[in-house]
Amino acid sequence: MITKLKSGEYRLYSRKKNPKTGKRRNLGTFASRATAEKHERAVQYFKRH
Repeated sequence: MITKLKSGEYRLYSRKKNPKTGKRRNLGTFASRATAEKHERAVQYFKRH
C-alpha cells in the first residue's frame, strides 16, 4: 500500500495491520511513486522466494 506524505514523498506500508499495534508496518519511504512501486514488487518477490 503506497501513500503520499505531506512532504511529497511516498511511503510503502505493509498490506496487513499489526494485530498488536493496529497499524501498518512502514516498508520504506521513497522520492517518487515509481521507485515505491518498484520496491513493492521486490518485496512481494522476496516474500515468496
